[in-house]
Formats: sequence, C-alpha cells, structure tokens
Amino acid sequence: MAKMNFCPQCGKSLIIKFKDDRERVLCVDEEDCGFVHWNNPTPVVAAIVEHEGDIILARNAAWPEGWFALITGFLEAGETPEEGILREVKEELNLDGEIVELVGLYEFHRMNQLLITYHVRARGTIQLSPELVAYQRKKDYEILPWASGTGKAVKDWQAKRGIFNEVIEFKK
Repeated sequence: MAKMNFCPQCGKSLIIKFKDDRERVLCVDEEDCGFVHWNNPTPVVAAIVEHEGDIILARNAAWPEGWFALITGFLEAGETPEEGILREVKEELNLDGEIVELVGLYEFHRMNQLLITYHVRARGTIQLSPELVAYQRKKDYEILPWASGTGKAVKDWQAKRGIFNEVIEFKK
C-alpha cells in the first residue's frame, strides 16, 4: 500500500498504533472519526489454463524476460470468483473457458493478496491482451512450480496428478 499521511474520512493526520494485536494505521481522532486502515488482502483469481491438451503460461509485459506464470486478475465487485476467472481468461487470452475444479486458496504475502486458483479448460484461438507479451505451451509434467504465489497452486495441482517436480525460484 502507498503510504497515506492523511485520513481519507476526515483529513486529519494518521498514526501507527497497536489495535487488535497488530500495528495499524489509524486516524489521530479515534473518538470522532475512528478510521482504521485494516489493510486486508485483495482477492485475486488465477487459472491453470488447459488448452488443446497443453497448459498455457503467460508473460506479463512488466515482468523480466523468461518469467511465465498463470493467468491472474483482480476479482471485481459483484462477480463470483468463477465468473472472475472466466472473464480474465477471456480478456487475457481471448479463450472461452469452463471451470474443471477449484485448485485452492493461497496467500501471496508480498503483494497482500489472496489467490483463488482454478483449473480451467479453454477453447478458441489464443490472442494475447496488451498486458501480455508472450505465452508458452507446456505439458502438465513439464512445468516447474515456483516457490511463491501461483506456483504453490501449480505444485498442488501437479501433486494431485502424481507429478512432483522441483520447485524453482524466479531470478531477476
């Protein structure tokens, strides 16, 4: 989160103080305003996209060369996680999908996110959105899961299929 200096409710200064056993950002006017920035995780949907027998990994334009991962996106207000991930698959790959299974829920502390990950079977012709610059096709057993974020979902998904690949670290 970007550092806030002033309360978004009343405009007074913010302070850091213990509340509910954690350091929180609070309005100095606790009595009349009472603003607390809870800094709750943001829900993000992710998909292990299966297309024509392969798994599709994509590279975001902002990522270093060689980094490929799952399709992800923020869950929007008013949509279910299932609707959200099918929307993201359509927006990012131009594919129509169907949910095969919920893979699991994963914390991504570095980004303060909760990842809701699905296996999605997709059809159509891949056309990347402007935020993606490349994609790879991999067999389920060819993917080396990564140590954080959606890599944990890949590891669990593969384990259900009897695949136990080495976990790798992304290097910048």
